Amino acid sequence: MPVNDPALLKIVEARLLNKMVCRKCGALNPPGATKCRRCRSRDLRPKKKRVGVKK
Repeated sequence: MPVNDPALLKIVEARLLNKMVCRKCGALNPPGATKCRRCRSRDLRPKKKRVGVKK
């Protein structure tokens, strides 16, 4: 179900894409995390923003 409202789209993107991913175990962490909640590794990266992906 596509989202057409720009304000709602901004909220959805922030909620789904604003996360940090652990490179060691793949766990999703909050945006301000400095270490992984699961394995305590400090090797985190921002979640990739995939543009134009359709299913």
